This record gives sequence, C-alpha cells and structure tokens, in this order.
Amino acid sequence: VQRHQEIHVVMGNEACDLDSTVSALALAYFLAQTSPAPKATFVPVLNIPRADFTLRTETTFLLRDRGIPASSLIFRDEIDLGGLHHAGLLSLTLVDHHVLPGADAALEEAVVEVLDHRPLEQDRGPPCQVTVEPVGSCATLVTERILQGPPGVLDRTTAALLHGTILLDCINLSPAAGKVTPRDVACVSLLEERFPELPARDTVFGALHAAKFDVTGLTTEQMLRKDLKVLSSDEVVVAISGIFEDLEIFLQRPGLLQDLEAFCQGCGYTGLVAMTVSFNERHEPTRKIAVYSRQEPFRGTLCRALEEATTPSLLLQPLPSPWPCVATYAQGNAVATRKKVLPILRAAL
Repeated sequence: VQRHQEIHVVMGNEACDLDSTVSALALAYFLAQTSPAPKATFVPVLNIPRADFTLRTETTFLLRDRGIPASSLIFRDEIDLGGLHHAGLLSLTLVDHHVLPGADAALEEAVVEVLDHRPLEQDRGPPCQVTVEPVGSCATLVTERILQGPPGVLDRTTAALLHGTILLDCINLSPAAGKVTPRDVACVSLLEERFPELPARDTVFGALHAAKFDVTGLTTEQMLRKDLKVLSSDEVVVAISGIFEDLEIFLQRPGLLQDLEAFCQGCGYTGLVAMTVSFNERHEPTRKIAVYSRQEPFRGTLCRALEEATTPSLLLQPLPSPWPCVATYAQGNAVATRKKVLPILRAAL
C-alpha cells in the first residue's frame, strides 16, 4: 500500500481443498508468466489461516512431494485484502468458487475474473470475465487455459500438481463416482502426453486418496474444520463439513455431541451439516448426512430442504440417530456431492 503496488490475487474458496489450492497456484503462475508488461504482481492466496494448513493433508502431501515448501505460500491471514482494495490496488480472480461469502462482500467490486465448475448462482456483468463449466475439477479449466497459452509455460511441477488434483477430484476418472467428464479425461491425457515421466494414475490417486482420508489423531473440531464451507443469511450461519469416514464411525466418537455444541457455539454457527463419504474398492461412494442444531425449528428447516430437494433429489433415507438434536440420513443419490447440496441449503436460508 505504501509503495502503491497493484496486486492481482488469485484465490480459491474458503474450504481451501486441493482443487482450490492448485487452481490458485497454477493460474497465478500462468498469469505472471504470460501477462504483457503487467502493472500488478500476481499473488496466489490460500483462503485459510496458515494454522489450518496442516489439516489439508492431501494438499500438504502433494506440495511436499513436489518440493514446494509451505514457507513459500501466502495464506489469507497474511495479506490484507480489504486494505489493498480500500487503497484501490486489488484485482481479484476467483477460482473454484464464484460467490464470495458474506464476510467478503466488500471485495465484490475487485473481482475481475471467475473460473469455476459449480452451477452458476450469481451473474456478473462485464468487465468481469466468467468461465463456469460443469467439469469434475476446476483444475481442468486451469489446465485448458494454460494449454491454450504460449508453448513452454507449463513446467513439470505445475503439470504434476494439476494432474494429481484432477485425478483426486474425479476419483481416478472413475465413471461410477459420477464426477468425471470427457474434458477432465482429456486434460489428464494431454498432461501425460506432454510429461510422460508423470507417475502412473493409480499411484498418484492412491497416495492422494490415502492422505485425504487419513484422519488419524484429528480431534472432532479438526475433522469439522478440515473441509469446511460456511453459508449465512441475515439471521443464521450454518457450517457444512465434509467428513472423510463413515457416518456410523463418526457418530461413535467419544464426546461427539459436546464437541458439536462447542464447535458451533465457538464459531457462532446456528447449525451444522456433516456430509460423510467413504468409498469401496471400485471407487463407488457411500454418502450420509447428519444435521445438528439445538434450535429445533432451524434443524427442521434444513432437514425439510434436504428431504424435499428435487434439483437434484438426494433420495434420503432416515437413519437412527443417537440424539434428538441430530438428524441422520443415508443419501441414496451418491453422486450428489456437497457442490450440489450447497445451493439447496443456500436457498433454504
């Protein structure tokens, strides 16, 4: 701000999963390499506090594996986006999301570009450039952009990050998981063609999947924060946590109810939706949902929205719950990921 240096931030969503992280790193790198005489410095920002980075086990694994030290990354609590914007120095490119959370509403007018793969919920007029395509991984859209650019910009490290991310996001390109599209497959093939020394798909996916689902030693609070999205309206705030183990195992955690209460109270959440996922050996997902709130009417509102949803229908079957303040369901529509459930909950709020 003192040097009046313009900053162009490329930032993923606040869950800061591998897709958001790699999409931000790779696109910022590409823009820095290819922008003609840029006035701005391109900065990828990981949209979590640095203290939470250790919970993103698949991301820390892949970056470490590719020789990228955490000390070279910039986290949300290390850059004053509001101050930069206030000084008129901020441009913002959003990857892997296109709706800023309420707390970031002031940054809206700094957004110059969006690259996302979830259904469009918010129109943006020009001059903002919007690319929203229904592919399995946002890293696919970033890969397409880089491959359309000047030859020679894509290096081995960036290729390996994008390759691993698309494989993990699209469950090793398995059609049974319901996430992969032909464009994801094409990007993985093109990366392998360009860099034949990339490790085999099964090896990459196996290592990243194991790292993502390794919740050994995590407290309940850490599990809830590991893959967290937050939705808010004027009156209420709801947390939606991706949980990487079977719901029955999660519900047996000692002191779980007290932990859910402490987590919601500590963060000011009116309720919590925990979406659990586990996979069989054929990469087919089993999904279950738990809805927690001490406020019965609010819990009922969330449950009704999920039970009655039609786009998509989640095909929920009630499961026995150990506590009255927690409603639990098996999700018959196993290809409906959190990305598809978020708009249902947002509409309910």
